[in-house]
Amino acid sequence: MLRSLNRRNLLAAWVGVLLAIAGAAALSGVSLTIDNSALWFAVCVVPPVVMLMVWRSDAPPAMQEVLYAVDRRD
Repeated sequence: MLRSLNRRNLLAAWVGVLLAIAGAAALSGVSLTIDNSALWFAVCVVPPVVMLMVWRSDAPPAMQEVLYAVDRRD
């Protein structure tokens, strides 16, 4: 299951959850002020940016692969 998880799907799920929360808040009558807008912007933007910076596209090589590559150089 985790192999099918990629950045695009995770980011889409994140945006979908935040839109659902924002829609529920708007329907319940929460007022939208400058402070709330700044908070929503930070909550919406910061986690995906950190995820994209930290998440590698490739898996790091295993120790066996590193050792095998060193042995093959001789």
